[in-house]
Amino acid sequence: MRDILSVTALSAVLALTGCGAGDGAEAQAVASGAPVETQAANAPDQPPAFAGQTRAPGLSTDTRMLVSTIASGLENPWGLALLPDGRWLVTEKPGRLRIITADGQKGEPIAGLPAVDARGQGGLLDVKVGPNFAQDRMIYWSYAEPRTGGNATSVARGVLSADGRRVDNVQVIFRALPAYEGTLHYGSRLAFAPDGKLFITLGERSDRPMRVQAQDLGSHMGKTIRINADGTVPQDNPFVGRAGALPEIWSLGHRNMQGLAIQPDGTVWTIEHGTRGGDELNLDRAGANYGWPNAAYGIEYSGDPIDSAQTTRPDTEQPVYYWDPVIAPGGAAFYDGAMFPDWKGSLLVASLGQKHIARLVIQNGRVVGEERLMVGIGERVRQVAVGPDGAVWAITDEEDGKLVRLAKAD
Repeated sequence: MRDILSVTALSAVLALTGCGAGDGAEAQAVASGAPVETQAANAPDQPPAFAGQTRAPGLSTDTRMLVSTIASGLENPWGLALLPDGRWLVTEKPGRLRIITADGQKGEPIAGLPAVDARGQGGLLDVKVGPNFAQDRMIYWSYAEPRTGGNATSVARGVLSADGRRVDNVQVIFRALPAYEGTLHYGSRLAFAPDGKLFITLGERSDRPMRVQAQDLGSHMGKTIRINADGTVPQDNPFVGRAGALPEIWSLGHRNMQGLAIQPDGTVWTIEHGTRGGDELNLDRAGANYGWPNAAYGIEYSGDPIDSAQTTRPDTEQPVYYWDPVIAPGGAAFYDGAMFPDWKGSLLVASLGQKHIARLVIQNGRVVGEERLMVGIGERVRQVAVGPDGAVWAITDEEDGKLVRLAKAD
């Protein structure tokens, strides 16, 4: 353990238990808090579509916490997955996958992974342990795959050897189309639903000529994808059988989703990078259109309005929540641990831009409170996960990236 940061929260605001939980008194207590965001909005003239859609009331946990650096020297880590024995799989963007123990011992890079295109935002990205790992030792990962005509996000799987040194029987089970000669917006978060279906988030590759493909059902760009664990297409996907539509598509109209979390009942939540003032949390429903680039909050990075975009359009879904200014969200996880019982059901969101973990309390499909955790870390938080004892783990996306643990102080 290399470094410990003490974090003490002093608010007396009542804590909530999260998704769908909490009574009226708790909701009233949350509603009384001032928003944690105090910076000026990038798009102050854009009103939210409903109360609480942005700048939710602030929360603080009245518990002394410690942030411990467990491992360092990781080169831009991106994906984090818990193995059944309590060790962590961690990806590094240049193409390395390692196992790190709970006390910080780093394994050598695991052999057998395919080549990646590590330019820009590309590289080795997310990693997940398969739902039947105890029987088949299968792990899954996403990456920017070099291809004829450029690159695109792909997902592969393989068998992790018993000694954890290599993956065998590697299969590419999904390739996003089309390939494009760019280096931005790969999306690339992975999550398994309770029924074993694999969800994949994909960016629209950022550049203006590619943006429109987020609305094109003949392209995977800017989509949430749902496949079986072997890469085949579930026949109950919403666009199966529609002429001109790719059958893997679950939803469309996304910009660059790097957050994905699925609740025990199978409800899918995605989080995407917006432009300035438009990061979104979405309740991701089958067949729904989330608007990009025609419906969006925020403004271009240049300060200009987003071309032809409005904040609302017919037949598009509103985000459940958006951040203005942006937090530049990374990965996400629902809290289900025992260490912080008042957080039960909260959504934890990694923040790259503002360098913290956002804890969102969700009731009846709406965000009713927001807390910022680990605000003193000073590094870009890329992914967050919950450990076996209920501690919160995260990785920081830096040249000297770290694996850190947030826990109650003794």
